[in-house]
Amino acid sequence: MTSPSYPTRKDPVAPPTSAQSRPPVGSSGKSNPAIDSKALFAGHRELVILHNADRYVLRITRQGKLILNK
Repeated sequence: MTSPSYPTRKDPVAPPTSAQSRPPVGSSGKSNPAIDSKALFAGHRELVILHNADRYVLRITRQGKLILNK
């Protein structure tokens, strides 16, 4: 029995070596604005983000991760 033949790429693309070598998704090569979370939270554990008349809560967990809830 022969195995099925699948098309192969003639020019294989090597994966990037790190996240820094990839531009952000949807990016046109320009860097995205960055805000340090310490400046954003200003000593608080949560903050409210208003977006298109909706209210979101961005919270820092005990493990130091960010959670966004609507």
